[in-house]
Amino acid sequence: MSAVLALSNVWVEYGDKVVLERINLDIEEGSFLSVIGPSGAGKSSLLRLVLGQTAPTRGRIMLDDAPLKPECGPDRGVVFQRYSVFSHLTVLQNTMFGLECAEAPFTARLFGSRRRAAREKAAEMLAAVGLEDSLDLYPAQMSGGMQQRLAIAQALIKRPRILLLDEPFGALDPGIRADMHALITRLWREYGLTILMVTHDIREAFALGTRVLTLDKPRIDPHAPQRFGATVIYDIPLTRKTREDGAKALPDGSAGEPGSKGAPPAGGPIITIDRNHNN
Repeated sequence: MSAVLALSNVWVEYGDKVVLERINLDIEEGSFLSVIGPSGAGKSSLLRLVLGQTAPTRGRIMLDDAPLKPECGPDRGVVFQRYSVFSHLTVLQNTMFGLECAEAPFTARLFGSRRRAAREKAAEMLAAVGLEDSLDLYPAQMSGGMQQRLAIAQALIKRPRILLLDEPFGALDPGIRADMHALITRLWREYGLTILMVTHDIREAFALGTRVLTLDKPRIDPHAPQRFGATVIYDIPLTRKTREDGAKALPDGSAGEPGSKGAPPAGGPIITIDRNHNN
């Protein structure tokens, strides 16, 4: 498979503070990459790099073999933990808005056949996330899980090359969270998505990902803590079997970052992976 996104020797530095260093990463088309690590390990910084909000101090980032554009356009969709929906628009209007902005950037309004086509496309996407009966609702009338389904529909309406998930299910109750896991897995398979997900939940990372990436600082200078940044310390490919085995092997209460109660200790192996087992 070809790499949709490639990071080559990427560093992020703010003055004397090194946040990320020596990041070399290829994200293949159709893969589901879960990124975990302790607080301060640069997970959010990595996401901002891919969004184009932060430029690397050194190295380069390529999207489809072209330099990553700083503006996050239709090539990248993103879903945050906090519901990024417009409170004054209905479910259908929220989902159509991305299409209207792309096709009519100055007015964000479509008319006639173009508007009908946008409406049909938005309704189709909302049906895919289970909101076909909620088109005329406003966000205030919806549960947290429904709002997150809407946010996913917004992110996918332009069929992005890569979908970025920033702790997307962290604020949801366990039952709703399980439903969202099933939804994102189905969408990933049906639409052939490429996904980069940042999460503190190790069980979630193993259950959903085809690959788990751990960021941490392998080197620490107690006299100059800002001298070294985080880098990739584990890059674990997963098959369906190893995903299931990995999730089962994690103890109850493992929802949390490495080093938290119930989670594998940071800096130690998370799980033994059979790299020779095929899907």
